[in-house]
Amino acid sequence: MKKFLISGAAALVLMNTGAVSAADLPARKGVVSAPIVYAPAFTWTGFYAGLNGGYGFGSFTGTASPLLRDPSGFVGGGQLGYNYQINQFVVGVEGDLQYVDAKANGRGGLSYGRLDYFGTIRARGGVAFDRALIYATAGYAFGKATAATAVLADSNMHNGYAVGAGVEYAITNNWSAKLEYLYTSFEKKTYLAPGTTAGLDFSTVRGGVTYRF
Repeated sequence: MKKFLISGAAALVLMNTGAVSAADLPARKGVVSAPIVYAPAFTWTGFYAGLNGGYGFGSFTGTASPLLRDPSGFVGGGQLGYNYQINQFVVGVEGDLQYVDAKANGRGGLSYGRLDYFGTIRARGGVAFDRALIYATAGYAFGKATAATAVLADSNMHNGYAVGAGVEYAITNNWSAKLEYLYTSFEKKTYLAPGTTAGLDFSTVRGGVTYRF
């Protein structure tokens, strides 16, 4: 009987000790884990604006072309546009305006022929490899050219088209850099005298930086 009572008392002590130890443990209820923050997925979708600069070269067309050498020189300006990304494909529209310092010396009474400036409004389409974009572009082009003799200068606005291709890389989520080739062809217009016409085929190789909003 004594052994039975001693064993029961010991069991009660062990049970109470276990209960107290469990009560001392920190409660799991109410513990909140820190949220995991994921960086936003990169996308080419959005408006953008930027600056560009490079080198242009070309040749005059029309009846005045034998009297003019090939113009070449600096090209620089700005671009504005919008991209929309659908899975891996990117489509958009872009407009640009370019200052041109490309002049060709004349022959046979012509002093020079010059492309003063040009602009384009183009569609763009390409394939994105995460932050790299390879694209083609085509659309409308316009520009102003001047031809001059020793005593007279004549200028015209020309319509035309532009086609090209390029590669662009997003350095950050907002800034990107690009390298692009653009070919522009301008219609013929009359210069200085009836029957004297000039147009221009002009190529541009340019680099640029773009800020995407």
